[in-house]
Amino acid sequence: MKAPAFWWSGGWPAAALRPLALLWRVAGAARSLVTRRYHPKVPLICVGNAVVGGAGKTPVTMALAADLVARGRRVGLLSRGYGGTLSGPVQVDPSRHRAADVGDEPLLLAALGPTVVAHDRAAGARALEALGVDAIVMDDGLQNPGIAPGLSLLVVDGGVGFGNGLIVPAGPLREPLAAALDKVAAVVVVGADRAGVEAAVAGRRPVLGARLEPTASALELSGRRVLGFAGIGRPEKFRETLVEIGAEIAGFEAFPDHHAFTPDQIMELVERAASLDAEPVTTSKDACRLPVEARAMVTAVDVSVVWRNPAAVAALLDQPLGIGGTR
Repeated sequence: MKAPAFWWSGGWPAAALRPLALLWRVAGAARSLVTRRYHPKVPLICVGNAVVGGAGKTPVTMALAADLVARGRRVGLLSRGYGGTLSGPVQVDPSRHRAADVGDEPLLLAALGPTVVAHDRAAGARALEALGVDAIVMDDGLQNPGIAPGLSLLVVDGGVGFGNGLIVPAGPLREPLAAALDKVAAVVVVGADRAGVEAAVAGRRPVLGARLEPTASALELSGRRVLGFAGIGRPEKFRETLVEIGAEIAGFEAFPDHHAFTPDQIMELVERAASLDAEPVTTSKDACRLPVEARAMVTAVDVSVVWRNPAAVAALLDQPLGIGGTR
């Protein structure tokens, strides 16, 4: 899905759709009233967002999980498995599952620990508990009324913030900003705050700064000609990453978020790259959705989260749930 321009700029279409946005809000409130919440037996951290689409949740989820693993915790990861056909709960096995089965993010998460996809997040948490984990990090789910996290973080893309501030379909918000802030302990702004996120939060919650930094292997693309392509929430973020690396961009193709690449599409991209004397490159998330036989022909670019204030993040993890430990 490509977000309409008025989600970010406003205008008459947004105003016209405000009555439907009210219906969305009422439906969400009704769902919360009739859903019984599960309180996990182990600490559960929810990494959520307030808008539809990508904001950087999965890299933040991976960074928090890696931090807990480094402390000696047995960490499980929980995802809805957006884009996959399996409703779960099912433990992700990268050797046999594909993005079409479990979604793309879970395949990345599975490198860090036992990962379960489940449309029913409570059932997914129970499945992880049965596997013996002692902490769970949940990718997305802030608006899910069926589970009660011990700690929630709101992740925001500093490049676009909260858009026009209206609820779907009039704007990109899944719920009112005030409601989202009421659920979280802190706001994580990923990238430079060009959209005034800190001002919008207005001191109601602590703000943690983070940036996505290319890994050492990605830096090897510096000075090389590349044809970039991406099917993520904001493909231009990947283009910015390639510029940051120092790659020479011979061309760039943007696809819808979670786009399922066909063999023909990849061959067209590979052939176009060859005609430009360039190397086809994409994100690690997109690489999970490439046909298996095509993955060796495309270079995946990895990024990791770097915190502006790591001590503040560590303290946040320490206090609420007894997650502290040797660091």
